Amino acid sequence: MHARQLYDKYLITSMVGDFQPVEIAEAHGCTVTGADGRKFLDCFSGIAVCNAGHCHPRVVAAAKHQMDQFVHCGTYVYYNPRAAECAQLMAEITPGRLQKTFFGNSGAEVIEGALRIAKQHTKRKEFVCLSQSFHGRTVATLSITGNRSRKKGGGPYLPGVAFAPAPYCYRCPFQLSYPGCGCACAEHIDYVLKYNTAGDVAAFIAEPVMGEGGIIVPPPEYFRIAVGHARKDGALFLCDEVQSGFGRTGRLFAIEHYGVEPDILTSAKGIADGFPLAAFTVTPEIANAFTPGDHLSTFGGNPVSCAAAIANIGVMRDEKLPENALARGEQFQKRLRAFQQKCPLVGDVRGKGLMIGVELIKDAAKTPAADETKEVQRHCLERGMLVGTGGSLSNVIRIQPPLVITAAEVDHACDVLEDALRDVQAKRA
Repeated sequence: MHARQLYDKYLITSMVGDFQPVEIAEAHGCTVTGADGRKFLDCFSGIAVCNAGHCHPRVVAAAKHQMDQFVHCGTYVYYNPRAAECAQLMAEITPGRLQKTFFGNSGAEVIEGALRIAKQHTKRKEFVCLSQSFHGRTVATLSITGNRSRKKGGGPYLPGVAFAPAPYCYRCPFQLSYPGCGCACAEHIDYVLKYNTAGDVAAFIAEPVMGEGGIIVPPPEYFRIAVGHARKDGALFLCDEVQSGFGRTGRLFAIEHYGVEPDILTSAKGIADGFPLAAFTVTPEIANAFTPGDHLSTFGGNPVSCAAAIANIGVMRDEKLPENALARGEQFQKRLRAFQQKCPLVGDVRGKGLMIGVELIKDAAKTPAADETKEVQRHCLERGMLVGTGGSLSNVIRIQPPLVITAAEVDHACDVLEDALRDVQAKRA
């Protein structure tokens, strides 16, 4: 049986909808090869995971070496040298005073842990989050997620969560225009704290660039204002870098673009170039909030994954992948913004580094072009390129390739995407 037949018979996939009809045989760098021999330029990285490229030799070699030593020990039962070394590196590369790390397996797991340590440190029980945010698919992480399409059918959700409008300039909830708006979305955090909570907020939670929401990039002063209001109220800043971290936006962590230091930072996806690992990293005083029995993870800090993460961080530094992400992201956006002027289907092009969103619309009223977005994705696939889709309105093409992508590959990717957009635009004419 082929993988697709086995999927149909044995895997739960009813929640996926449109499956990408590619059976993966191998992948290296930015190239994915299907079982039929077809090659694809990967501009999605397995949902922004393989930041150092598929099967980077240094990452694979580190994992293989660790597997020859031991595969599992229970990081929170015995001393695991790789977890210790990886935590030391996290202290070195994360911004500000962040120093101590807890390792888990997935983004949702570490965000749940971060919520708990925030509550235990502050002795407070509420959270302020953003509409159109996404933080995971467990009950706790869906409770702080501001996306109806992700939450439907999963409630009741946890109490004590208030939402503020997303910093979505293209579809401003206040119907204002930046910069004349005075960054109203950030200033509104103060209103939410004062009137939508019980004055018991443990943390303000936000993604520096909102991935699943449609690659929403906040204005430059947003976090300075928003976090300022949160801290004045006594809340921590919990920065969700699960998707935006590890060089994706042109800095090791996206919050570095905004000059604000988190109290808690969560990371996953790009941390180990495809090996399952996640982390939340906190300041020393917050780390001591846990007491014996409060938290644990059987597989968290797996030595093979930690070895891969150590190698991955080395690759980031040595090969200057954040710098390449910044340069190639500028190249992408320059091409696509020029094309936008000729294609009414393209409503907005936005992003930081290699975290780019192309929002598609039907008309001048910005009616979301969800069907057209899927059609563009299909056209790209037929032309040998993998892209993602997303956004709260399902109308955003997501471009998130491995950070090793070359200038020539970016030009080719733009050619393919522009051809796909032209074809779909022509069908609407």
